[in-house]
Amino acid sequence: MSAPRTQEQPSRSGERQPLVARGPRSPRRWRRTAAAAVLLVEMLERAAFFGVTSNLVLYLNSFNFNWQGEQASRATLLFLGASYLLAPVGGWLADVYLGRFLTISLSLVIYLAASGLLLITITDDGRRTFCGEMAELPLEPSCPSADCPGSWSSPYCATTLYLVLLLLALAASSVRSNLTSFGADQVMDLGRDATRRFFNWFYWSINLGAVLSLLVVAFIEQNISFLWGYSIIVGLVGLAFFIFLFATPVFITKPPTGSQVSSMLKIAFQNCCPRRSSRESEGARLLPGQRSYQWGPSSQEDMANFQVLVKLLPVMVTLVPYWMVYFQMQSTYVLQGLHLHIPNIFRTNPNSSLALRSEKSNYRIPEAWLLLANVVVVLILVPVKDHLIDPLLLRCKLLPSALQKMALGMFFGFTSIIVAGVLEKERLEYIAANQTVPQLIGQDLYYAAPLPIWWQIPQYLLIGISEIFASIPGLEFAYSEAPRSMQGAIMGIFFCLSGVGSLLGSGLVALLSLPGGWMYCPKDFGNINNCQMDLYFFLLAGIQAVTAVLFLWIARRYERTRQDPASQSSSSRLRG
Repeated sequence: MSAPRTQEQPSRSGERQPLVARGPRSPRRWRRTAAAAVLLVEMLERAAFFGVTSNLVLYLNSFNFNWQGEQASRATLLFLGASYLLAPVGGWLADVYLGRFLTISLSLVIYLAASGLLLITITDDGRRTFCGEMAELPLEPSCPSADCPGSWSSPYCATTLYLVLLLLALAASSVRSNLTSFGADQVMDLGRDATRRFFNWFYWSINLGAVLSLLVVAFIEQNISFLWGYSIIVGLVGLAFFIFLFATPVFITKPPTGSQVSSMLKIAFQNCCPRRSSRESEGARLLPGQRSYQWGPSSQEDMANFQVLVKLLPVMVTLVPYWMVYFQMQSTYVLQGLHLHIPNIFRTNPNSSLALRSEKSNYRIPEAWLLLANVVVVLILVPVKDHLIDPLLLRCKLLPSALQKMALGMFFGFTSIIVAGVLEKERLEYIAANQTVPQLIGQDLYYAAPLPIWWQIPQYLLIGISEIFASIPGLEFAYSEAPRSMQGAIMGIFFCLSGVGSLLGSGLVALLSLPGGWMYCPKDFGNINNCQMDLYFFLLAGIQAVTAVLFLWIARRYERTRQDPASQSSSSRLRG
């Protein structure tokens, strides 16, 4: 058996990369082993992430904290938004100081610590230590009139929980922004097809992690105990960290190469303040015969990259309202589902008392399981689209561009939020007629309409279809249209803007929760029967419709610009 050896392999950026081969196995085999380790880490990390987000509204609504419905939804939207908005931070840290491997390792350590702190808040001693004592507030039906006084003090344990969620968001965003490109580095030299297949499997790993989380973790959190559910989350993060470290010998690692953020800011400043920038350029002008030696891209390449960024940003910014709609799936959709009739998996005697029907042997279907409709659609339609639909359209010369697919995704997102609004309007009609069903979910009482929760399936299916046409082509667009030297930065901007959409949704909920607003439900303690959430859904649909028209106009202009011969030659040089 031959001894392990290290080869030097040039990368696309011109740097020499170590390639490790052990024993009789080929370098190709080790590259695929490294990629498989990255996929497994991603699956475990996503399972932990969805384990937190899928039932975060229910956790904050629970008797441990007694957060109001709009407060829990706002916290979930803020957490989701921060987990995307902070993505450029991890990318910048990897580019400038640590490199991707060390940044991912540090992020997983923070992830493990933050999930451990979240686990501690479940215990009585942990809450008393970090949050203090909470006054006893009994669960009550919604206030029957809009004149009831509301309590606008900070919810219990808000500071601690928001800090823990911020740490989780920082760690998750850093892993997201670096693990994707780190995994692609492992197979990059095997060819373009290997890179494409890696991204396909990477997306599948994300959804497989979601299936594991929703089927197992969400069920345990809702029906058994959040203590057990969050313990599993800590175990998933710990296992992901162990696998990542265990696979270190087969990974290809790259040192930090610097960031172009300062160059982009300098060019933007020069365009805004041409007089001052011209004086600075005159002072820095070289004498005849002098040559400038500098590392990194030239000033001409910086300017070309800046021009590409100016063209890409309007396209990505007009996707923000779509993300506002998309993230309702894990916040207000969940809150709506808690107020629909959720059937029991194991039915007991219907004549038994409510206390008997709440025993642990009588499990309810987790509301978060409806997210499986979204995941299953993605898992089924992505390979069907990749192997059947797209090749057929390509042969017929009817394959739409990435921008056209994104517009179609916006349409499906629009229909999803419309369906949710119609369902909520119907639910409120049952509430107005005093037709409610008290149901215990865990240890918390909700007053639900007699409509079965299955009526939510269409809106989850539609948002899943929209993800295939908006999110995946959006990533493809950001990666393919970006210059090679700015792919990481533009991918970070793409994730960041999706986080902006979630935060704007949270801000809109907060605005509508002020006295007199549609989401103002004083002293509801988790029940939203005195709110008008249907109008909130219809407002989001209107915003999405208007920006979809704007997106179509911007996309047409972008396509015309790309068809210009001078623009095509410049773009091809930048992409190498």
